[in-house]
Amino acid sequence: MNKHIPVTMNCNTDNGWLSVDQARARMCDSVKVIDGFERVALRAGLNRMLAQDVISPINVPPYDNSAMDGYAVRAADLPASGEAKLKVIGSSFAGTPFDGEVQTGETVRIMTGAQIPQGADTVIMQEQVQRTDDAITIGIGHRQGQNVRYIGEDIQQGGSALQAGKKIGPAELGLLASLGIPEVTVKRKLRVAFFSTGDELRAIGEPLAEGQIYDSNRYTLYGMLTQLGVDLIDMGVIPDVRSEIENAFTTAASLADAVITSGGVSVGEADYVKETLDKLGEINFWKISMKPGKPLAFGKVNNAVFIGLPGNPVSVMATFYQFALPALRRMMGQQDIDPVIVKVPCKTMLKKQPGRTDFQRGVLSRNDKGELVVDGSGMQASHILSGMSHADCFIILPAESGNVEAGTLVDVQPFAGLLV
Repeated sequence: MNKHIPVTMNCNTDNGWLSVDQARARMCDSVKVIDGFERVALRAGLNRMLAQDVISPINVPPYDNSAMDGYAVRAADLPASGEAKLKVIGSSFAGTPFDGEVQTGETVRIMTGAQIPQGADTVIMQEQVQRTDDAITIGIGHRQGQNVRYIGEDIQQGGSALQAGKKIGPAELGLLASLGIPEVTVKRKLRVAFFSTGDELRAIGEPLAEGQIYDSNRYTLYGMLTQLGVDLIDMGVIPDVRSEIENAFTTAASLADAVITSGGVSVGEADYVKETLDKLGEINFWKISMKPGKPLAFGKVNNAVFIGLPGNPVSVMATFYQFALPALRRMMGQQDIDPVIVKVPCKTMLKKQPGRTDFQRGVLSRNDKGELVVDGSGMQASHILSGMSHADCFIILPAESGNVEAGTLVDVQPFAGLLV
């Protein structure tokens, strides 16, 4: 079971900044796995989290069977020197086993997956025998039990086939099907409410007046949350009106396990938001030592977890992936919440100022030797959303580093590994 440590509010580092690791740890340690589960048909369990261990009702495989097309023999008949000649007394096919017992000097033709006949304990590949009429000749070099898959070798009856908290993927679907299990018990879906705040935001399709922009962050959040597999509550754009903001937070917290907003999370910004959060819940405004995405708000509104992301489009995605995503995964009951990080040489020089951990947008490719390399995806400013569209990974540069020379190994976080 996960250890839950209550978050300590207003506990920033001495200079008011948290490292990426500190902020992530505080968020993930403070959230709890949601209660509730449901029983669903096996196929409907894809991408859901198991709510309880799956105990195997059978052995897998259910009987000793052949790993090869060949001949089932008795180990006692294997020659220590020279050759041995054995009589073929029948065949064993997958689904149609040989009905009889192999005696001394006998063998049974056997196919891959077919049950090992009684009396036999070894399979010799068909390419390693010479057959003449109803007899085979075998040489030396074979051992007892070769090419045999034993009963329960994969999963034993009564044993744990899958553990609670495991995400059901294609392999898990196949494994559960191999056990003959038609339904699974999964965690209920996490409910996440999200909205944007700001008088400058307009819905797509509306004309823009001077100083107004279209709300893109809500669509980005919709995409990331949908890929995560949660139940969504899209509450739209909330204007900077005290009563409407308070109603939005109250409604969202009553409907969802988590509430996510974008914009207005720096201290001194969006006064109504901060005022409302101070009134309704426990909120801490953090400054994270990262780029893009410096301000972050985290806490609770009534019984719902609250995550306030910054307003710039790239910052929204970067902070969602680094902080909101692992916290939401923990709430969903997922065991492994850490993203995949690999070391890859950079193709060209990367510009960076020391001071903050930099999540630059990158593109993975292969050089003329077939080796994986990474390069920046163009302009790295936090408002350049097209750079995220062109990218397929984050290049993570440590806070203390400066410019990175071409050929240097860097940490890379592929986007494909974030929402699996």
